[in-house]
Amino acid sequence: MVLELTNKRILVTGADGFIGSHLVECLVRQGHAVRAFVMYNAFNSWGWLDRCDATTREAIEVFAGDVRDPYGVKQAMQGCDVVFHLAALIAIPYSYHSPETYVDTNIKGTLNILQAARELGIERVVHTSTSEVYGTAITVPIDESHPLQGQSPYSASKIGADQLALSFHRSFSTPVSLIRPFNTYGPRQSARAVIPTIITQIAAGTRRLRLGALYPTRDFSYVDDTVAGFIRVAECDDAVGQVINVGSGFEVSIGETAQLIADLMGAEVTFEIDEQRLRPARSEVERLWADTTRAESWLGHVPEYSGMAGLSRGLEKTIDWFIWPDNLSHYKSHQYNL
Repeated sequence: MVLELTNKRILVTGADGFIGSHLVECLVRQGHAVRAFVMYNAFNSWGWLDRCDATTREAIEVFAGDVRDPYGVKQAMQGCDVVFHLAALIAIPYSYHSPETYVDTNIKGTLNILQAARELGIERVVHTSTSEVYGTAITVPIDESHPLQGQSPYSASKIGADQLALSFHRSFSTPVSLIRPFNTYGPRQSARAVIPTIITQIAAGTRRLRLGALYPTRDFSYVDDTVAGFIRVAECDDAVGQVINVGSGFEVSIGETAQLIADLMGAEVTFEIDEQRLRPARSEVERLWADTTRAESWLGHVPEYSGMAGLSRGLEKTIDWFIWPDNLSHYKSHQYNL
């Protein structure tokens, strides 16, 4: 069975962020009524939504609030049928610095969404997990039954949020589905992530790149594929109460990725390990590689940017966006983004 999103009012939390803004754009293009939950701030900034096209901005209803506030969350969800919950603190290095904020935002914020969904009778909640909850792969490719290992305060907070979401389904039949994206990349991503870090340094003229560990492998998923996965999870009745990996099904090392980006940008580079960019030894997730069998069989979701060829195409699009001067000006390539 499929939940038909047509004529549903959809709330997207974290709509001002990287993946959230792309999801909002896609939903608007599909003709859906979208309410965008953005983080309240004194500048009245809508984050990346401010830089979306005018058609998207005019089509959406914006709600400024904070997922840590249960009253505001419930108000934002009033009149909605479907909730995509993406709002979270996601920077791993900052979670070492301020772990309590991750508990407040990622765990308590998710609890607020779940409580409101239960009270309001929301038809579907798609909760955003992360591949980081698996920790370093014990078996590969990583399927949804892989043990969960909190190797950073961030990943531990997401494990807590995931388990809360699943508990509400088991305890109260709240229609929650968990999407577990692997390493999403693309236009608008923060420079706290490795791909924008590499691109912005090269674009700024740096040829000796300062990076963290080069040996870990990742399963990089282009943002369009991740967004398609979100929508398919929301539509799939079989996904309720379940976890579904969304990734490319392909692993590549950070070092190989950095060299590929340099080649695509026509730059001769060398790599310098920057100690402040290294995770504590037992906190480093050394290998991530998604088993996407469930996404393919349950959702019919097949990534368009898989394998080395797909990664190259996705990186070319990402590079093209970042090197546009107006976009590049938003990044501080000379500073480490904690």
